[in-house]
Amino acid sequence: MNINRYVLFLSVVAALGGFLFGFDTAVISGAERHIQLVWGLSDWSHGLAVAIALYGTVIGALFGGIPADRYGRKVSLIWIGILYFVSALGSAVAPEVYSFMVFRFIGGLGVGASSVVAPMYISEISPAKNRGQLVALFQFNLVFGILVAYFSNYLIDTAVAVDSWRWMLGVEAIPALIYTLLVLKVPKSPRWLIAKHDNFEEAERILSKTDPEGAQEAIRLALEEKKLIRNHVGFGVLFKPAYLHVTLLAIMIALFNQLSGINAIIYFAPRVFEMAGISAEGALLSTVGIGAINLLATMIGLYLIDRIGRKKLMYIGSVGYIISLVLIAYSFSAGQISISLLPIFVFTFIASHAVGQGAVIWVFISEVFPNELRAYGQSIGCFTHWILAAVIANVFPFFANWLGPVIIFGFFAFMMVLQLIWVSTKMPETKGRSLEEIQQDLNVTHG
Repeated sequence: MNINRYVLFLSVVAALGGFLFGFDTAVISGAERHIQLVWGLSDWSHGLAVAIALYGTVIGALFGGIPADRYGRKVSLIWIGILYFVSALGSAVAPEVYSFMVFRFIGGLGVGASSVVAPMYISEISPAKNRGQLVALFQFNLVFGILVAYFSNYLIDTAVAVDSWRWMLGVEAIPALIYTLLVLKVPKSPRWLIAKHDNFEEAERILSKTDPEGAQEAIRLALEEKKLIRNHVGFGVLFKPAYLHVTLLAIMIALFNQLSGINAIIYFAPRVFEMAGISAEGALLSTVGIGAINLLATMIGLYLIDRIGRKKLMYIGSVGYIISLVLIAYSFSAGQISISLLPIFVFTFIASHAVGQGAVIWVFISEVFPNELRAYGQSIGCFTHWILAAVIANVFPFFANWLGPVIIFGFFAFMMVLQLIWVSTKMPETKGRSLEEIQQDLNVTHG
């Protein structure tokens, strides 16, 4: 499927926000033991120092749509790069834990905002036929960023004898600076120019380069949409009857994303393997396999999303989730033979996520809202994702110890049965449709 080279360049630049997202999220894993020793932190203080970025992510996701709506997607992307840069340097040179937490919180704001703005920008400059692949580049870069962070941590830990943790955190400033400079070269979002400034001339000039075949039709439909919505924007509008069903689509896909247990596996994979009696060394080796499977399956999802569509990928992912989660739960209740197969079941779970929800979520949320409301809608979807991620990360160890892994993973499997029903009955297919055509299909601009 041919992709316009110019729009590919713009999408890759914007998707680098996903790389920084993944890198920033994972890099702390190599530094967290050092900062506890260096500053003599209690378990509670240490936990807060590590988790503070996640709280920043929740805030960044909730409010990231406001500057994107008011000042534009491009300006917001530039500031996201600056947040990553400041966070990386500040965390690396922090003299004590409190300033360290401030700078990590700033990085979290960048992560949350980038999950809102980058997929939204890519969706608004992409041709309908390639939009899924181009927006899914954000998820690919996210997964790639996690792998690079692990590899970077390993290289620095072996090469630097003193304060290696500072170098681990500080090296992120390099890709953050490159990203910020590249974003300066991208144009403003054409849909934002129409929706917020009635600047059809500049929007047409940009669309004629990014989507020459669909430019005129996109502008015509965007004008119709603008007349119908009449600048009624804000979070409150999303919950009015005319738009509530679309808002619920974004909330539900984000809700199910986390109720799959994906972050319980990602954050606590070694613990999950050790609970099953696998040695600490074997558990750590298995997490490397998780990273590799995640990247490979994400590439498969990227290849398929515009070929077979979002809904079929969600079907594949949902069925894979259910089978793998049931097998994971069974492993903990059965004998040693099943336990030895646990890593395979977990890898199957990761592959199911990467091909299904992982590939689809950012694409789908960026597609279902009208141009006027997309920034706020994207924030609601991303906020739902991140607040659930924070809650599940906090409660998983407690419930795993209290209820046991069989019940926990059985619960996640049941949630994925509900997701399969939701996909079958409520989720629309958005493949191959312009953003404006999707709004007409969903009938959200006539309320």
